[in-house]
Amino acid sequence: MDPLKPAVALAALAFVSTYGLIQFLPQELRAQSHHVQIVGDYRYAYHSGESLAEAKNIAYAEAIRLAISSSPVFKESTASLVDSQLLRELVQQIAAGYLKDVRILEQSEKGHTVYCKVRASVMPDEIETLIDREVNRGSGLEPTGLDWNRALQILRVQEDQEGNIEVVYKALTRLDWLHTAYDGSLQDSANVMIDFYDDKGVLTGSDRYPARKTSSGEDIMTAGRMGIIKFKKPLNARSYRVWLVK
Repeated sequence: MDPLKPAVALAALAFVSTYGLIQFLPQELRAQSHHVQIVGDYRYAYHSGESLAEAKNIAYAEAIRLAISSSPVFKESTASLVDSQLLRELVQQIAAGYLKDVRILEQSEKGHTVYCKVRASVMPDEIETLIDREVNRGSGLEPTGLDWNRALQILRVQEDQEGNIEVVYKALTRLDWLHTAYDGSLQDSANVMIDFYDDKGVLTGSDRYPARKTSSGEDIMTAGRMGIIKFKKPLNARSYRVWLVK
């Protein structure tokens, strides 16, 4: 492998809400203040075994993937990388957590072909910091996992200086309302759980987040897709535990 790109300055991640899943879809150029707009599009021909809704989801996801991988900030930050698996994982993680103001600019269908064009904004410093951190991690993006069950795998948990707890996870199976709403379904297994404790180790509060939900309004996570959730740690909490229902 070629020498890695020099490290970039560390930048704190900014999130839109107190906690929630932020899913990002990159596209191209145009700086606005400290944000850059990125745009991507994709045309997908689907087969008789696929529904129109599934085809639209695929076109949307591929438009986002291409937008990220073709954006100047991503190309410049990964110019020296030849590890195709790491590049794919970087794109996936950016798609899961670093896009803002995502918009579908155009969506159409003609026969068995669907088309989707999307636009979003990113902060170059955030993308560069993410790439630099993951490249220098040494073992790639995917650790063994901090916790897992039949639906989810927790990949990483970290706390920022503002007391926000960022959880990176991956869906191990398809998560949607139908598969998580009824007795006998995945139900709680598809939630990311967190408990908070005071300085004496006494439980002071809990929270949960349905992993299938995304900030762009989708209510589905396909198998292998990564997501990011951010919880706000209460002022009286001194420690916490992120876990999954077994």
